[in-house]
Amino acid sequence: MATELRLRDGSRALTWSVLPEDREAIREGYEHLSERSRYHRFLAGVPHLTDQLLDHLVDEVDGIDHVALVLFVLNDDNEAVPAGIARVIRYPGRPDVADVAVTVADEWQGHGVATALLEQLMKERPRGVTRLETTLAADNDASLAMLRRLGALTVSDVGGGRLDVRVDLPDVPEEPEQPEQAEPVA
Repeated sequence: MATELRLRDGSRALTWSVLPEDREAIREGYEHLSERSRYHRFLAGVPHLTDQLLDHLVDEVDGIDHVALVLFVLNDDNEAVPAGIARVIRYPGRPDVADVAVTVADEWQGHGVATALLEQLMKERPRGVTRLETTLAADNDASLAMLRRLGALTVSDVGGGRLDVRVDLPDVPEEPEQPEQAEPVA
């Protein structure tokens, strides 16, 4: 199910859980990223998404331990233009901790895509996840600022131009149970 959002710049956007049919759009979108954006995503030179990597990024999304969302901006013709993807993956054996990753198409960086994706992703994060732990490039100021808005942040310089980042997330309010509706009496 798609959720309609407004980006910081006022653009209308749709987000939904990654589906198997999004596989080729994800591959194609990655091909259009700058070398810097690709490096910031994987902290390594990954020139193309391999089938094996796509299996992980698409096929392993289960909505329980691996939640991934895509965001498409609606242009003036109401066509959906791919703008970003975000995911949170619970660490095996650590039910309260997850990794997080956000990738935004270069032409949409600075428009609020990452903020909108993360806001929605935190609403849909795996149940019980109270902390994010991830590694960033030390020069990735935008990601650091984005993570800072999610909760209490701890940053450690691990050398090699990398930072380990920990975010203690605020509690997610429990959704109130809806009272059962009484059957109308005829």
